[in-house]
Amino acid sequence: VQLMEQLKGSAGDVLEDNPVGKLKVFVYDLPSKYNKRLVTKDPRCLNHMFAAEIFMHRFLLSSAVRTVNPEEADWFYAPVYTTCDLTRAGLPLPFKSPRMMRSAIQFISKRWPFWNRTDGGDHFFVAPHDFAACFHYQEENAIARGILPLLRRATLVQTFGQKNHVCLKEGSITIPPFAPPQKMQAHLIPPDTPRSIFVYFRGLFYDNGNDPEGGYYARGARASLWENFKNNPLFDISTEHPATYYEDMQRSVFCLCPLGWAPWSPRLVEAVVFGCIPVIIADDIVLPFADAIPWDEIGVFVDEEDVPKLDSILTSIPIDDILRKQRLLANPSMKKAMLFPQPAQPRDAFHQILNGLARKLPHPETIYLQPGEKHLNWTAGPVGDLKPW
Repeated sequence: VQLMEQLKGSAGDVLEDNPVGKLKVFVYDLPSKYNKRLVTKDPRCLNHMFAAEIFMHRFLLSSAVRTVNPEEADWFYAPVYTTCDLTRAGLPLPFKSPRMMRSAIQFISKRWPFWNRTDGGDHFFVAPHDFAACFHYQEENAIARGILPLLRRATLVQTFGQKNHVCLKEGSITIPPFAPPQKMQAHLIPPDTPRSIFVYFRGLFYDNGNDPEGGYYARGARASLWENFKNNPLFDISTEHPATYYEDMQRSVFCLCPLGWAPWSPRLVEAVVFGCIPVIIADDIVLPFADAIPWDEIGVFVDEEDVPKLDSILTSIPIDDILRKQRLLANPSMKKAMLFPQPAQPRDAFHQILNGLARKLPHPETIYLQPGEKHLNWTAGPVGDLKPW
């Protein structure tokens, strides 16, 4: 009881908020080439870690917060699926995304008066790519590009979160990546199964294809994991992805969540859902719904440079702290907030996004442009981005 009180007393009670009645959202009806047609062409978009942009659209169309009268809307939402142009291997190609987003904004700014009233200040977009609206998967290129200039005043709902980073601006809402709820549900094992694995990780340690020299991928943290702990009996780490991956997480005490190309990954969601304490190795990461979820009380944070000491860091955590974290993780509110179920459920990730948008209301008067006031430069950015889409 005391622990539930504690989760309530910390930020956890915010997870219980019901956004209905606190905001109204107008969903732009865009031509299907910006959204539905892309999914028809490549349905793999429905299952990858960037799928929140699709499910958020579907959720809002039938949500109680939707209004069809734009004059009474607090927020305007343009459904643009920027991560659904996939390579043969199924990875999103972000190179056309800026042109597509620009094209959609041009469309709504010509068709409706609302964009031009605020230069997007009361609009939100879902940008679930590696570095969100910087639209590149390699960090230095993402930083060089910066956030798409036309989105500088809009609110971005994004998986990428890192403090003091050009790809996360003030006021963005950081969300969990998409992990398929039905699939995870299908792999649940009895909750009293003993956790016999101390530390668990499955994934790449090196990305030889994109980082042949090494050291650039995961800023060297994953390479350091492998080099230091591949033979340590407490560490069950490997590049193999077994069929029992989800079951193994439910048998583990600690699940490693190191950065890769970007700081975030679906492992965080999987760890929470499966009650495995997430060990977050990604300096300055901003975690999903951090204003509502007490991550410090649930996870363990390890600096990238301290990876070589990971064994002594984890073995020295008192058993009472471990049990406390496990009890907090067992709270169903925590798990719900990490998932995008179909159909939506109260307190799930969709509702946490709406709560985040509701907490930003009322909009400050300054978002409405005065006559002659302009914030956006429509011709800014790399020349390639300005080509028609």
